[in-house]
Amino acid sequence: MSPRIWIGVGSNLGDRWAALTEARSALARLADDGVIASPVYETEPWGLPDQPAFLNQVLGLRTGLEPSALLAELQRIERRAGRLRPTLRWGPRCLDLDLLVWPGLVLDEPTLQLPHPRLAERRFALAPLADVAPELVVPGLGATVAELLARCEDRGRVTRLANLPGR
Repeated sequence: MSPRIWIGVGSNLGDRWAALTEARSALARLADDGVIASPVYETEPWGLPDQPAFLNQVLGLRTGLEPSALLAELQRIERRAGRLRPTLRWGPRCLDLDLLVWPGLVLDEPTLQLPHPRLAERRFALAPLADVAPELVVPGLGATVAELLARCEDRGRVTRLANLPGR
């Protein structure tokens, strides 16, 4: 069986809840056995503070797709949601999908790095991931998600809200 791949989902423009719901539905179509969803968090923006708060969530799925093919699908889902690239680094976005962790895999390619290169620095990604996979050892970092969260120095506001409405 393929490993469960962990994807960070974020939105701070438009109907943020709808963006997360649509992303979850789109990813479910790529999944072999459904999607695991963390609770939703409202989080302080990273990098550029003068923008709306984000809603963030982590989704886990198993798929037969290779990493580059899955990345292409994530970017297609973002485009369908209205995201245009390039976007302002760390700026506002209607939908952001990031490959966070692919168990057993470390990649350093021009278009894809796994695990996500700033995962250990971002409480907004670690907190929801710790809700659904606290004991997951992040390849290349030699620590579990729970351990990374405990030592994360990011002190940005990360507030657990709930699951998606109706979920």
